[in-house]
Amino acid sequence: MPAEERREIASMLRRDVRARQAEANRRDAADWVRVATPEDWRRFSAPRIEALRRSLGALPPGRGAPEAHVTSIVAGPGYRVENLVFRSREDTVVSANLYLPAPPRPKMPAFILVHSHHNPRTQGELQDMGMTWARQGCAVFVMDQVGYGERRQHAQGPRQDYRFRHVHGIKLQVLGESLMGWMAWDLRRGVDLLWSRPDVDPEKVILIGSVAGGGDVAAVAAALDERIACVIPFNFGGPEPETPFPLPDDAEATFNYMGEGSWESTRCLRSSGRDGFLPWVIVASVAPRRLVYAHEFSWDRARDPVWKRLERVFALHGAPDRLAFTHGYGLLQGQPPAASHCNNVGAAHRRLIHPALERWFGVAVPQEYEGRRSEEELRCLTPSIVVRPFDRVLAALGADRAAAARAALARLPASSRLERLRRDWRAVLGNIEPGKPAVRSATAQNLTANSRLERILLEVEPGIVVPMLLLRPAAAKPAVVVGLVQEGKAEFLRLRSKAIASLLERGIAVCLPDVRGTGETRPEGTRQYQSEATAISATEWMLGQTLVGSRLRDLRSVLRYLRERADLDTRRTALWGESFAPANPAGFADPPLGEGTPPHHSEPLGGLVALVGALYEDGVRAVAARGLIAGYESLLRDLFCYVPHDAVVPGVLGIGDLPELAAALAPRPLLLDALVDGRNCPVPAADARRVFEPVLRAYRSTPGRLALAEPEVDAAAWLAKALGER
Repeated sequence: MPAEERREIASMLRRDVRARQAEANRRDAADWVRVATPEDWRRFSAPRIEALRRSLGALPPGRGAPEAHVTSIVAGPGYRVENLVFRSREDTVVSANLYLPAPPRPKMPAFILVHSHHNPRTQGELQDMGMTWARQGCAVFVMDQVGYGERRQHAQGPRQDYRFRHVHGIKLQVLGESLMGWMAWDLRRGVDLLWSRPDVDPEKVILIGSVAGGGDVAAVAAALDERIACVIPFNFGGPEPETPFPLPDDAEATFNYMGEGSWESTRCLRSSGRDGFLPWVIVASVAPRRLVYAHEFSWDRARDPVWKRLERVFALHGAPDRLAFTHGYGLLQGQPPAASHCNNVGAAHRRLIHPALERWFGVAVPQEYEGRRSEEELRCLTPSIVVRPFDRVLAALGADRAAAARAALARLPASSRLERLRRDWRAVLGNIEPGKPAVRSATAQNLTANSRLERILLEVEPGIVVPMLLLRPAAAKPAVVVGLVQEGKAEFLRLRSKAIASLLERGIAVCLPDVRGTGETRPEGTRQYQSEATAISATEWMLGQTLVGSRLRDLRSVLRYLRERADLDTRRTALWGESFAPANPAGFADPPLGEGTPPHHSEPLGGLVALVGALYEDGVRAVAARGLIAGYESLLRDLFCYVPHDAVVPGVLGIGDLPELAAALAPRPLLLDALVDGRNCPVPAADARRVFEPVLRAYRSTPGRLALAEPEVDAAAWLAKALGER
């Protein structure tokens, strides 16, 4: 493909998601203009917040005051700090500092501070706020978020806590949970703890979410917990520090209310664009409770379209005096003192918060206090407190959910099992139904006297094309093998040329499509966690879709096109999914995230789409999947995992993992080879047989149709045999 056309196609995915983002924003605007009364707002917001609740994952059973232990106390002038731990979930211990006035006060207002992604709970600005408000007669509660401070289990290093949010987010999504859901739940348990204290006024719980990630969690927690009387979420709901300043005059019409996908999952909530719980809706849903709309840098109040919506929502409730704002100065690109950068919430930002708190809760404007303590003085854990590592918690949860799904499927007859998997995988993949493909262009040339090459550009839906090669032997109506790999058709042809030649010699056609985001249609850049590919995949999740589902849709469109050709015998079709990603050596040491040369990531897409394609396409006679991960559960078995974002399927462990999916294909011929684990290390044959035991059981009566982790399988010969050729 010419370079200019290649660049055009490489931006295809980004154009597509941006068009769908714009459509989500148009739907939101059309519904918003119809809101004219408090009842209209309730009908608008309530289903959206309920959808938010569902998207975060299942909540643990039970509430009430959590089990808590004070492990030490630090005294200071006018305040004391209780270093404590509390149990948020059965296997989850949270470290926290509770700043209190000295001497004690009755029925105090209580603050909960949510730290940023920069630093844990002991960072200086958090201490400043804790001590300042404690000296004013308030309780101030600051906890470590998942993976920070004393809840960290990975090695310390520059921004490692921040970067590890990606790993935690991927693992939790596989479980059908979310990092946002776990963080918000910890905050709700913090509210439970404060409400259990007789010295806290339950009508005066104030939640402050710091810049750089803290505001996201605070806004969501406040939307879900009406006990929070006031929320101050920084940099969430409206223009962000990265948004160009000033805003354009037409910002109300052009602002991206939905937001963009990112490697950091708390900033891009799954299904938010599809189900309408956009950030501004989450923030506005707290009305008529109290809200301080907060920005780290300069704020374009006159043009901010979200501020206008917030003013209208609070006016509908007859509570305009319950809405306030704060902001800093300068721009993200600036440097102090010209810009109000901070780690959490700086003194410049607190300046406008204090008057609102005095008006609403009687918290007098304080004299700022600074007397910072060392991390050791604020330490919460002691040797006697047993803390289960977070990765072990997730591994156990994953094993339980996978086992429950496996048992539920095992109780069904084979035909019902297949239908259950089809139904449940469709629910997590998104739209998988193919459209009617159309050939945009096609050229052909002879390769040899006995084979021919066609270059086809297939439009599978408006704006989405699949470039593909079709290599045909001279035989009339040959069987077809469809090859899939992340690296694309050119690499498939280069690295599997002998196997492809062998198939052609045996009278079998080979089709090599670049489904969206692969080969010539892949976005520019790497496929690491901070890549454009990850951002696009995360945006797909926001839109209620997965790229695995979209690529399956492309494959099914290709199969539909092939079936419409009279010169192919598509009753004999096989899918061959490959991976050309190098594996990591067993037992290698995980380097810090984002430092130096990263370990190799797996590329299981080819085998994954081949398996799922056969699940939905009864006409597929055989499947070969090489380089597949040995189940999504394997992503949870170690501290680190190395898999691309766009190969992840949220919620898959609750419906049946890859072994159950593969087992449902019996008795169709199936080859599973070169399997890797969650760290992209080769899986020994014995381990592969253990993990894929459901497959062995399903093929017990037809063992000759299964090749599982067998040495040196000739893929071409195996495919030819499966298709009934010599």
